[in-house]
Amino acid sequence: MNARVLVTAAGSIVAQGIIKSLKLANKKSSSYTIIAADMSPLAAGLYRCDSGVLVPPVSSPDYIDSIIKICKNNKVQAIFCGSDDELLTLASAKEAIESSTGAKLLTGSPDALAIARDKWRTYEFCKANNLLCAPSALPEDRDGFAREFGFPLVVKPREGYGSLHFYVTKNKEEMDKAILVIEQAGWRAIVQKYLAGDAEFTTGVTIDKNCRYTMSSISIRKIIKHGQTYKAFIDNFHGIRKSAEEVALKLGASGPVNVQAKLEGDIPVIFEINPRFSATCPMRAAAGVNEPDVVFRNAVLGEEVKVDGYERLVCMRYWNEVYVPYSLYEKTSSSGCVHTDGSFVPDYF
Repeated sequence: MNARVLVTAAGSIVAQGIIKSLKLANKKSSSYTIIAADMSPLAAGLYRCDSGVLVPPVSSPDYIDSIIKICKNNKVQAIFCGSDDELLTLASAKEAIESSTGAKLLTGSPDALAIARDKWRTYEFCKANNLLCAPSALPEDRDGFAREFGFPLVVKPREGYGSLHFYVTKNKEEMDKAILVIEQAGWRAIVQKYLAGDAEFTTGVTIDKNCRYTMSSISIRKIIKHGQTYKAFIDNFHGIRKSAEEVALKLGASGPVNVQAKLEGDIPVIFEINPRFSATCPMRAAAGVNEPDVVFRNAVLGEEVKVDGYERLVCMRYWNEVYVPYSLYEKTSSSGCVHTDGSFVPDYF
């Protein structure tokens, strides 16, 4: 298989995870030519792919046109979205992108994305489908919610991700202040029951292009630092996986879905759904579930894919560096095109 793919937001941890997974696939039976895109010449992923292109920010009216142009110029067969900020913009232009380029945009439907990207709509969806989830309330109902569940309570943005504006509040004053800070930042807040315990799980599920069956699922017990998984225990976690698979199928999603949960006793309680590839997808690929490769083979090649098992692993993340000659960085900044031959990652760890 020889495939040409575009990965957007190449400076993000999600995009870099997709790139790593595709490169792992290349070491086996696949052959991906990876084109990277980002708005900044300081995006490391630009220099670690086969080629790279600078694009306008997603807020620009020229953003979609630039993606279409890249796809046409590079005969791209599929687009992987590496950024939450780009997800809805790309999905809303899915028909235009695919009809004019022939490239498949590997995102779910706008309806599924709209539910999963909004934590209040996620909560309503879970309640309507009898899925156990963290009790939640809107700011106007916070006082009654606090009386019912007591403190601590979680306050976070409805549309947020990572640890940005995530607060564990211990009293009414802290809760009110957290809501105000989120609203002043231009977000809408949600209040959630605090789920005690350190056992937090992230489960990656891939659903076939016709939303009929689960192609793969893999669960990780994670240890968080600065909003990201930095240590991970990859194990069977059968009950967690089955719960996440049910969520993804009922959502009507296709492609990748990432479900966050904590245990109350032995029961998984959902507190977040992300309808995209996760930053932990290279860990999953190393264990034997290569989600970007699975989704591409199904959505683009039409293969009926089913991954039934994976290896039990412990992952410990660490910092690494990409180096680029100064002249190459300056050339990228001025031309908007990335020549990747000069970048290097020393083998010193």
